[in-house]
Amino acid sequence: MKRILIILAVLALSWPGAAQFKLSDKDLANVLYVMGQMYPEGFTLDLNTMRQPTEGLMVSYKETQNSFDAKSIRKVIQHARAHQNLVGGWLNEETGQYYFDSTRKFPEDSLAAALAFARENGQHTVYVTSKGINVKSNYEQEDIRIILDCDMGSSTDDLFALMMLYRYMDMKRCTLLGVVVDRMGRANADAVDVMNNYYGYPDIPIGLERDGVKDPHVYIPYHNMAYARSTEGVPLFKRTVGDKGEYLDGYKLYRKLLAAQPDKSVTIASIGFVTSLARLLQSGPDEYSPLSGRELVQRKVKAIYAMGGVFGDSFEHDYNFTAAIDYSLKFFELWPEDIDIVFSPGEVGDPLYYSAAQIIKDMDWTSAHPIKWIYEFLTEDKFQKMWDPLAVINAVEGDDIIYKLSPRGRVKLTPTGETIFTEDPNGNARYQYPGPEGWSDYVLQYIRLLSIQH
Repeated sequence: MKRILIILAVLALSWPGAAQFKLSDKDLANVLYVMGQMYPEGFTLDLNTMRQPTEGLMVSYKETQNSFDAKSIRKVIQHARAHQNLVGGWLNEETGQYYFDSTRKFPEDSLAAALAFARENGQHTVYVTSKGINVKSNYEQEDIRIILDCDMGSSTDDLFALMMLYRYMDMKRCTLLGVVVDRMGRANADAVDVMNNYYGYPDIPIGLERDGVKDPHVYIPYHNMAYARSTEGVPLFKRTVGDKGEYLDGYKLYRKLLAAQPDKSVTIASIGFVTSLARLLQSGPDEYSPLSGRELVQRKVKAIYAMGGVFGDSFEHDYNFTAAIDYSLKFFELWPEDIDIVFSPGEVGDPLYYSAAQIIKDMDWTSAHPIKWIYEFLTEDKFQKMWDPLAVINAVEGDDIIYKLSPRGRVKLTPTGETIFTEDPNGNARYQYPGPEGWSDYVLQYIRLLSIQH
């Protein structure tokens, strides 16, 4: 009997005329049961075509939860026929049971809507068909308040880190309090202003470092993106904050934002130099707070996620910390020992290559996109790695969710820019380990998924 069911399932899925071959609900239930054995990692079946869809965001309905026996599979089929004619299956490895669900399909550029539906229906994940990944939806609605500290205007991974924060806000995952640009030059802050406007968050405040790294290396010269014009001379991208006046100094914006937040509520994602942070830690009382900078950080900040550091057996200089070594040494000296710091080393992001051709293709839903425009007109493909988004993902998703972290310890920065990690169960520092096989592809697919949202 089992052999007959397998043949029936294979015929239903492979025969060109299967869609016209009407199966009874009983036979279809048998086909689905066998598919559960054929696809232990899960499947989705379109009952109209008897094919597995190749794209779409798949979310199960709550009405068909806990369906794993023959009787309940028929109820799943009936519900699916009354809705989108989609049935999904997945193996619960904890119980060893294979569950079947009536499924709703969303376009892949509608992640926020799919996640909202998943939460309404008590579903843990949204499955992204074309990329073969699950996006978690059952996170606790934490009040994650983030300040992004970046060195916008050189490597494009800063742009993708910022893009991801906008998309996380779309999904109600966090609040971006402000952006500190730790690379001197107004154009770099104007680029952030363009991004804020393009992604629908025009009022996010921006701070600019004015006493930072002198003439740092520029890998991809896109800082003038903010002033792009059409062939008719019309500005391509809107700005608001920068056009109203001068930007606050980076450390001043830190003080203003931190002073207004509840105690221990702010997460900092630092994906560039730490000049503004060092100046913040050295600052004194001002119009925003009677506290010193270090006291303000100690009271308001709960953690910092920093893109930087070289760990393991290698003793190498870290670029972000070496570029302005005096400020970096001051940062490490003054950062409070009771506030966690999680490092994202360069080697973790090295495998995450997002090609220019793929970026342009993923953003083909629009003709005028600031990131797409940079790749079309300002740079050849310089094999940009997605280092910076890793700190942002960690800051929002939480520890030990997507990454495996080192044991706790303490990190010392040498005068030549080496980061020395010493294990200590009472230490405040950890760092990300490179992921296992397949991990880098998963993370890159996640970044790409957020790139196509609009």
